[in-house]
Amino acid sequence: MGNLSYAILGTGALGGFYGAKLEKAGNKVHFLVKSDYPEVSQHGLVVESKDGNFNLPQVQAYNDVKKMPRCDVVVVALKTTQNHLLPQILPPVIKDDGVVLVLQNGLGIEAEVAQIVGNVKVMGGLCFLCSNKVGPGHIRHLDYGQITLGEYASNYHPTGITDRIKEIAEDFQNAGIAIELTEDLLLGRWQKLVWNIPYNGLSVILNATTDELMADISTRNLVESLMYEVTLGAKSTGRIIPESFIQTMLDYTMKMKPYRTSMKIDFDEYRPLEVEAIIGNPLRTAAAHDVSLPQIRCLYQQLKFLDARLRNSSRSQGSGVKLNNQNPDSFKKSGI
Repeated sequence: MGNLSYAILGTGALGGFYGAKLEKAGNKVHFLVKSDYPEVSQHGLVVESKDGNFNLPQVQAYNDVKKMPRCDVVVVALKTTQNHLLPQILPPVIKDDGVVLVLQNGLGIEAEVAQIVGNVKVMGGLCFLCSNKVGPGHIRHLDYGQITLGEYASNYHPTGITDRIKEIAEDFQNAGIAIELTEDLLLGRWQKLVWNIPYNGLSVILNATTDELMADISTRNLVESLMYEVTLGAKSTGRIIPESFIQTMLDYTMKMKPYRTSMKIDFDEYRPLEVEAIIGNPLRTAAAHDVSLPQIRCLYQQLKFLDARLRNSSRSQGSGVKLNNQNPDSFKKSGI
């Protein structure tokens, strides 16, 4: 059991899974829960996992961050579309000598968090997780689960491996979560985008799962081309991603089961898309270094149109309406 206390902001498919694992291992964990609060506060969390099912009949659940104790580590597991809430919900729950651990997709998020919390340490985690919430407080873990952890420094200067990040990594490892530590968080972010930009974007625009994108030679070539553009964006910031990494990502995806990306799930369920964090921020970062990424920009413009139409339709039709006839639980996974 670790000595650190944890606050989970966003008890969904990702935050609920990792928080539950930490709690099961004996760590002190406090969960911020919104719509599921009545169920979770009374009955706790249920986790179905390929690594073994377990129940936590009682957890420390809150529906107001101001009622939570200040914690050593605050895990941000919200969608980036909710990050406008962070200035209100982060300061009350983080200790002065604490750590904010950002478990979100995209680029530049740690820099935004650092502006909110001042001198508090900020870390980033890249999650390779297939998990979904199948009911209030009920999480189904399907595959993977590894997190790559890195510490943030101003302008994403590589920090090395600090004692504090080792301490957090040990808690996660003791909870059965595979951890890899990186000295260069920015490189890790760009490497994750090699997968996230093409598959998240194209899955929405083409209404396709990853296996469908890989089965067609035209879309497979488009995926690969987009991946190469991501490496150009990385290079503009001084981070080199070798060509072999692209082939590794393609091979990795070919071996996956039919997969509906997190952005596609959001689109199908009429939720705002993480277009800015995953695609807009990398585009703007590259442009600031005078590097143009035309195919990614085309992807971005199409997604912005679809996101705006989705939001308008959601307001007029109400939440929960599906954009197509797909079963929302088929391929429903989160985190990658």
